[in-house]
Amino acid sequence: RKSICFEEKGTLTLTVAVCGFYELYFNGQKITKGRLAPYISNPDHIIYADSYTVEADKGENVIGLHLGNGFVNDPAGHPWKFHMAKFRSAPSFSLLGEFIGESENKIEFDAEGFRTHPSPIIFDEFRLGERYDARLEIDGWCDKDFDDSDWSRPIKAETPRGDIKYCSAEPILAERELKPSKIRRSKNGWIYEFPENRSGVCRLCVKGKRGQEISLRHSDKLKPDGELELLMGVWFPEKFERDEPFVHRDIYTCKGDGVETYVPTFTYHGFCWVEVTGITEEQATDELLTFIILNSALETSGGFETDNPEIAHLQYITRQSDLSNFFYFPTDCPQREKQGWLSDAGISSEQMLLNFHTEKSIREWYKNIAKAQGIKGNPSPITPTADWGYNWVPFVVGDSSLATLPYQLLRYRGDVEFAKEAVPTILRYLDCITSRYENGKLKITWAPEIPSYGLSDGIEHFCSGELLDLAEYYSISIYSERIFDALSLPHHKAFARAISEDIRNMYRSHIDFETFTVETESQTAQALALYHGIFNEDEWQKGFERLVEFIHRDGDRIGGATCGLLKMFHVLAMGGEIDLALKLMLTRDAPSFAIFVDEANTFWERYCVKEGDTTTHNHHYYGDVSALFIKRIAGLDYNPDANDTRRLDLIPSFPASMNCAKAYYDTVHGRIEADWRRVDERIEYTASAPDGFEIKLKLPHGYKLENKNKNTYIIVKNRG
Repeated sequence: RKSICFEEKGTLTLTVAVCGFYELYFNGQKITKGRLAPYISNPDHIIYADSYTVEADKGENVIGLHLGNGFVNDPAGHPWKFHMAKFRSAPSFSLLGEFIGESENKIEFDAEGFRTHPSPIIFDEFRLGERYDARLEIDGWCDKDFDDSDWSRPIKAETPRGDIKYCSAEPILAERELKPSKIRRSKNGWIYEFPENRSGVCRLCVKGKRGQEISLRHSDKLKPDGELELLMGVWFPEKFERDEPFVHRDIYTCKGDGVETYVPTFTYHGFCWVEVTGITEEQATDELLTFIILNSALETSGGFETDNPEIAHLQYITRQSDLSNFFYFPTDCPQREKQGWLSDAGISSEQMLLNFHTEKSIREWYKNIAKAQGIKGNPSPITPTADWGYNWVPFVVGDSSLATLPYQLLRYRGDVEFAKEAVPTILRYLDCITSRYENGKLKITWAPEIPSYGLSDGIEHFCSGELLDLAEYYSISIYSERIFDALSLPHHKAFARAISEDIRNMYRSHIDFETFTVETESQTAQALALYHGIFNEDEWQKGFERLVEFIHRDGDRIGGATCGLLKMFHVLAMGGEIDLALKLMLTRDAPSFAIFVDEANTFWERYCVKEGDTTTHNHHYYGDVSALFIKRIAGLDYNPDANDTRRLDLIPSFPASMNCAKAYYDTVHGRIEADWRRVDERIEYTASAPDGFEIKLKLPHGYKLENKNKNTYIIVKNRG
C-alpha cells in the first residue's frame, strides 16, 4: 500500500506494470480491469502494463496492490521447464502516477514509498490452485487512516529484460454463474456436480469455525467408481504422488466470524465436479458453492443454427470449448496445461474468428509469438515459453500459425496493419524452411499420424510424417504468398511462391497419377492433397473419388487423426459428399464425434476413448467443424482469397439430415447472412450482405437454380 496526500481534488492516472498477477485498489475499492491481470507472458519478452484513471480526494488517498505469482513463478510448469526459467522470481511491479488537480496543478510520482505485508494468500500457483487463510486478513489495509508503521518496505527488484507495453487484449471477466445440479457423498467428503464443464473458480460461502480448513478439488472427469479423476491434471502421471496435494486444489481456512465468502484470486480451473472436504453435513448445501465461469470477454462475431439437433449441439460445444480455452489467447486445456499451443490455435483460428471477435487478443498474442521466435526462425511450440521446445522437433503444424494467424485476420477482418507487422516473422520462418532442405528435399523429423489420437481399431493406413509436414509447409508458403500479394510486396511473394512450388512438387512426387493415389493410401494423405490444391484442377475429381473409396474401404469410419480429419470434412463437402462427411462425424458404429453429442458440453482431447484414458475433457481444436457448418452448409464463404473484404461466395450444401440451416457473420462492413430451408421439393435460399458486396452463388453437384427473386434463390435437384 502507498498513502499519498494532495492539496486539492483532481484526476489521478495510475499506470501499473507487473511481472506476475495483480489486483489494484484505490481508497479501499478494487478497480482492477479483470482477472489474472495484466496478461500471461514471458517477462524476458514483454512486460504488460495497465492504466487506470480515478478521482482523487483532497487529503489522503491510498493505492493498494495485491500481487500473485502468475507466470513468473510457475513450478507446476516443469514439463516445459518453467521451473527453470531465467525469469523465475517473486512477483514484482512498477507504478507511475500522474495527478492533475482542479487548478491544473500536476504531480508525478512512482512506486517509492510503498509498504508491504504478507497477505492471506499463503500459496498461489497459476496451474494448480490457491490457499487462503482468512485468519491472516487485515481489515482496512487499503483504506485511509490505516496505520502501516509495522509494515515493511518492499525489496527493489532487478529490472526485467522485456519490453513494457500496454495490454490491448480483452480482459478476463466472469461470464455468468452456475449453481450445483447435484450433491452427493464421496469417500472423503461431498462431490458437487455442475450442469456444465467450463473454466473458472468457485465462490465458497460458509459459516465455519475458526481454523476450519475446507478443500476444493476440481476435475472434468470421474473415475468408474464415481470419485474424481485427477490424473488428467498432471502431465507426468509418474510424478502424481508428488504433485497430488496441490493438483487443482483451493484451500480456505476459516476465521470463524459469521458467514465468510472466498473466491480464488490468482488461479482458475477447468471442471464440472468439485470434491469438497473439511465440511460438516450441515454445511453441504446448495449455497456452499457457486461456479463463476471465467474467460476473455470476447464478443460474438457470428453463428450457425439448424434443425438437426446433433449438428446444433456440436456448434454449441464449439463455442463452449472456445470460451473455456480463451484466457488472453487460445489455450490447450484449462486443467493440465493452460498452454498457448500454436498448433491448436492454428487449427481453430478460422472458426474462432467466425464465432467470436478474437482479433484483438490474437494480435496481442502474436507479438509474444514473434518475440519468442528462435534464432533459426522456428517458433517454440508454445507461447509464452521459458525457452522450451526449439529443439524438440520441427513441429510444423504449430509453426504454420506464424502465417495462419495473420492470414485469417487479413481475410476475415481486413487487417492489413497486422499483416505488415507479421512480415519479418514470416520471412524469418521461410528462411528457416529453406535451411531444412537436404539434397533438394525437406528434412522431416516428425512422426506419422498417432493412432491413439482418435483412430478406430482396424484402420491400417496412416499418413506419413513427411506428407503431414509437407502439407503444413505448403500451407505456410501459400498463406505467406497471399499476404505478400495483399501488401504489394512482389519480391517477398516470389520468394514464398518458389518455396510453395518446390513443396508442392515434393508432395506430388508421392502421388501415383495412374490411380490418383497419394502414397500410404490413407484418408489423411489423400484429403490433404485435395484440400491444399496439390492435385491440379483436372486431377481433383479423380483424387476425390479415391478418397471416397478409401473411406468405404475403411468401413465408413474415420481413418485420420486431427489435422487430416478436419480438413477431410471440408474436402467431402467441396466434392458434394456432405452426407458422407456427417455420417463419419456422427456414426455410432465407430469412434466419432457422436460421443461429444451424447456425453459432453465441450470437446474432449480425443473422441476415440479407450480404457485407462487420462486425457482432458475440454479442448477447442475439433471446433473447426463450426467453420464447416458456417461456410459449407449455410454457405458463407467470405473473402475466400483474402483480397476483397466485399466479396461473398455462397457455397451451401443441403444435407439429407437437415431441413434448414442459417448462419451470419459480422464483417468489417456489416452483417452477412444466409438462410436455407426445404419447401416441398425445393430449397429456398436467402442471402444478404451490405451494399457494395459482390455475391456469387455456387451450388453443390446435383442442384440447379430454378429462380431468383431479389435475395432469395429457389434451388431444385437436377432430374436424370
